[in-house]
Amino acid sequence: MARNTLSRSLHDVGLAAWFGGTLANAVALNAAAAAADDAKDRGAVANAGWDRWTPVNAAAIGAHLIGSVGQLRGNRDRIARQEGVSEMSTIKTLVTVAALGVTGYSRVLGRKVSDYGPVPAKSGTKAARRTPPDVAVAMAQLHTLQWIIPALTGTLVVISSFAGEQQRASEQAKGYAQKLGS
Repeated sequence: MARNTLSRSLHDVGLAAWFGGTLANAVALNAAAAAADDAKDRGAVANAGWDRWTPVNAAAIGAHLIGSVGQLRGNRDRIARQEGVSEMSTIKTLVTVAALGVTGYSRVLGRKVSDYGPVPAKSGTKAARRTPPDVAVAMAQLHTLQWIIPALTGTLVVISSFAGEQQRASEQAKGYAQKLGS
């Protein structure tokens, strides 16, 4: 069996950064922004942090996608011949598409908030009473999406672990036999 170390590494490191960075920002950055004394500084602090994270996140997502394609190519025979692998690959692809969509939409909302400039806020994703209404709506959506992205990317980590288990020799033999029997 050929080694796919580079594609597996890109896949795993990219996914780890996408999951971990987004979770850390949701847990720490948005909450820490509330520590700013001036309500207008709170949103600006969170925006500055997320704006700095965006290119790193884009690189992580790109690495993950390149690695994913490499993994699909390297495992195409198993996907075609081993029972359960094509189903796992399909589910993983759908979750990846969902994570990409939510991440992209979150960035559009984040850009909208950031482009508006300093506005009063309670924290990075919680509007204050004087926050402009359209920014407040975007912040409310971001408050929810900040948790959906790590939930989806965390799901990808779990699916990837399951995929790794499917690569065990005993699982491959069982999967090939099941595929032949059906």
